[in-house]
Amino acid sequence: METADDLNTRLVAAERELDALKAEVARNDAKMHRTQQRELRLLHADDLQTLIHELTDGLRSSHSLDHVSIVLCDPDHDVRHLLLAAGTPVEGFDGLLMVESLTGLAPQYVALRQPWLGAFATCDHQLIFPQSRDLASVAMIPLTHRRELIGSINLGSRDAKRYTRAHATDFLAHLGVIASYCVDNTVNRARLLRSGFTDVLTGWHNRRYLQVRLNEELARARRDRHHVVCLMLDVDHFKKINDSFGHAAGDAVLQELANRIDAQVRASDIATRYGGEEFIVLLPDTEISSGVKLAERIRKAIAAAPYQLPGGEQQAITASIGIAGVTPDADADVDDLKTIGESLIARADVALYRAKSDGRDQVAVDEG
Repeated sequence: METADDLNTRLVAAERELDALKAEVARNDAKMHRTQQRELRLLHADDLQTLIHELTDGLRSSHSLDHVSIVLCDPDHDVRHLLLAAGTPVEGFDGLLMVESLTGLAPQYVALRQPWLGAFATCDHQLIFPQSRDLASVAMIPLTHRRELIGSINLGSRDAKRYTRAHATDFLAHLGVIASYCVDNTVNRARLLRSGFTDVLTGWHNRRYLQVRLNEELARARRDRHHVVCLMLDVDHFKKINDSFGHAAGDAVLQELANRIDAQVRASDIATRYGGEEFIVLLPDTEISSGVKLAERIRKAIAAAPYQLPGGEQQAITASIGIAGVTPDADADVDDLKTIGESLIARADVALYRAKSDGRDQVAVDEG
């Protein structure tokens, strides 16, 4: 038969167990509240820059973590260009890693479908935590798009017990779902803002816009008996820049080059990124002689000063330019104008090829 002391001992033990359970519930409630608040901040992020800051600095602060990184697979440099076009290159974000492939980055990516928790291993995790070597435990939360793995949110702690295989992953899995949705949403929003007739990287008009405006300007030139000039520009040895310094350097060169060209053209000129490192400037109501003068100013402006690359290096850049012009016949119909436009660009391209063949960093005029 239990004595009063035995009952009292059991009661004290039960009260301690109840207090421990209450404390655990309180901790879980606080954790859930922090998680909900963080998820709301992610959902309210209106642009990519804000979202990335919330996923890195925000998570590090709200969860008292030592390091947070985000890995995003961006093989076509689409997201990189969107960030750069918005004024914040990838290098401007602490903890953001943009890669062309997840292969070889961390062994967990082979089968990362649910959050992975465990001990930090330098050989496995140094590439996803490039700025930290003193971590003890990590959590890798998958980011997905249409059920395909596109990256991860990586949480790092100096506490070896912070993330272990024994911990539940429900909160982290839910965070991954929310974050994946937010990444997809903000990327699509950024694309929409710069879609249609705009080149993502430079903010210039794109090839589609040129096709529309070229037909309009040729129709106007046919009506007013005006001349239209086409300048086609190509960066000299651009592949060497990408090969030597990386695609981020190539992107920076194209942006700065577009700025330098833009400073030389008139408001009435149609400046477009035609594709890759090729640009076209369409000059309405302009004679070839004036087009040559503008082309020379552009060529000199491009080569005037070295270009500052993201890694701190400086690189001299030159460009070659081909020029062609046309005055449409008064009786040209719509189909004729389309053919004339295609011919104008083709002739400028031939002149550009001659400028490159003759030594680059020069202007060549179509002889037709």
